[in-house]
Amino acid sequence: MPSSAFSSLALSPATQANLQSLGYLQMTAVQAQSLPLILKGLDLIAQAKTGSGKTAAFGIGVLEALNPRFFGCQALILCPTRELADQVAKEIRRLARSADNIKVLTLCGGVSIGPQIGSLEHGAHVIVGTPGRIQEHLRKGTLKLDGLNTLVLDEADRMLDMGFYDSIAEIIGQTPARRQTLLFSATYPAGIKQLSAAFMRDPQRVVAEALHDDTQIEQRFYEISPEQRMDAVLQVLAAYRPESCVAFCFTKQQCQELVEHLTAHGISASALNGDLEQRDRDQVLAMFANRSLSVLVATDVAARGLDIDALDMVINVELARDSEIHIHRVGRTGRAGAKGIAISLVAPAEAHRAQAIETLQKSPLNWHPLNSLKPRDGTPLQPAMATLCISGGRKDKVRPGDILGALTGDAGIPGTQVGKIAIFDYQAYVAVERSVARAALQRLNAGKIKGRSLKVRLL
Repeated sequence: MPSSAFSSLALSPATQANLQSLGYLQMTAVQAQSLPLILKGLDLIAQAKTGSGKTAAFGIGVLEALNPRFFGCQALILCPTRELADQVAKEIRRLARSADNIKVLTLCGGVSIGPQIGSLEHGAHVIVGTPGRIQEHLRKGTLKLDGLNTLVLDEADRMLDMGFYDSIAEIIGQTPARRQTLLFSATYPAGIKQLSAAFMRDPQRVVAEALHDDTQIEQRFYEISPEQRMDAVLQVLAAYRPESCVAFCFTKQQCQELVEHLTAHGISASALNGDLEQRDRDQVLAMFANRSLSVLVATDVAARGLDIDALDMVINVELARDSEIHIHRVGRTGRAGAKGIAISLVAPAEAHRAQAIETLQKSPLNWHPLNSLKPRDGTPLQPAMATLCISGGRKDKVRPGDILGALTGDAGIPGTQVGKIAIFDYQAYVAVERSVARAALQRLNAGKIKGRSLKVRLL
């Protein structure tokens, strides 16, 4: 049995020391299976779900192959969404702390291209980005990939779902033939086979923990009639009262209908779909992450690349058409040692989908009658926090400390009543306990943040 300790890998002493300081002692399944292959320079297809430690697996491999003295792009990591790209870049910066001056740059759409061009002129070792924006830079000639050693396709199945096959093919066409290609994916659809056949050299394949630990995630299935679907979601929420819940729907229309139904019953819910402007998407995600939104209603594509810690519950408003996508949805709860619950509503027409999940999981499904759901408390499900939106962000040099200082100093709100702070380019979001939200809003609007009067509104 090969050792699963990071210390068993042939990594530099500085990297080993940094991994220890980050608390990385034992490798996860995907790390133990893939890192020895990555460090040998082999091409790799790794099937692993979000939250399995895959970013550290390819991140360590990418950093080991870098030459810090060459300021060109040596590693390119393609991600489906801006949120995922930001997360990956953050993790790689942490992993690179012990190395000399390694520059990691994110190139995503939804923000202006000018500052990115300026940053590229100074050179970067690792570029993390979304396919569309990387293509733009390649066409403008602002990004050169002739010194590339490693190409990583993260959440490749989602990039294909989002229609990026041709973009990826065009980008790969501008990379050196002698490169290492690492492909990470939660599922293994036909498009992945096509990609690997076209662009990879004798790839090794590893599959890590595709199924979930039943002790971490409890799955419950309820048979419903199609017209009961919306009310069944209300019954589930009233019975379990989760602090944070993602409800998966198929279509944007279904998402919208469910949000309207929940809102009409006093439950704070918002939809996340592919049509949202980046600014609105940032706002919805900030509110959900800071616990001032109870239910996030999303399509599979829109929810991809989300990293939400401590998610209490997942509701499959309708069963996924693909049993592997079901496993992926369910795996968003019960992360990092916490327990989670996944509820699936199944109409008779979806019985074959339930059968496919049972076959994949190799165990009988846990069925319950809908009328066994009893409301725990008569009050509507309301989140603990409320969000204040501040009309100043990163570009205005606003930092989390400035907002916290304004709230706890001039506004006189105890620090214990302030939650997460998220700062974007032109606005910032801060969560405060619902009971002090109005007072915090009035005091911030009357006072100053970083010596300036910035407009603040309660979302």
